[in-house]
Amino acid sequence: MSEEVLFLNELLSQNKSIYLQLSEMIETDILRGVLLEGERVPSTNELAKLYVINPATAAKGINILVDEGILYKKRGIGMFVADGATEQIIRKRKDAFYENYVKSLLEEAKSLGISSEQLVEIIREHQ
Repeated sequence: MSEEVLFLNELLSQNKSIYLQLSEMIETDILRGVLLEGERVPSTNELAKLYVINPATAAKGINILVDEGILYKKRGIGMFVADGATEQIIRKRKDAFYENYVKSLLEEAKSLGISSEQLVEIIREHQ
């Protein structure tokens, strides 16, 4: 796996904790097919070197994904993408999309007297 392909055009920003950004970038690479289910992911030391971050920070990002069952450890070999990880990430992100965007959109539409049908029409007009 080449460093050029992994995390293509991803930059760490100051808006969010580095370990959270790292776990999200790995998730995104799984969704894009850069990292496949059953495939080894870069080690914490490889990630630390690539992003010039502390290995403990990289480990924290990886461990989030292990705790969620998206990655799993093979002792002495490394971390791997779990079977079903893609679907799990999609489900997780759809839930977050609803909580972060749709829920407040529906509340605002209701307060403005916009019906579900009108809301769908507004969305179709602006696609």
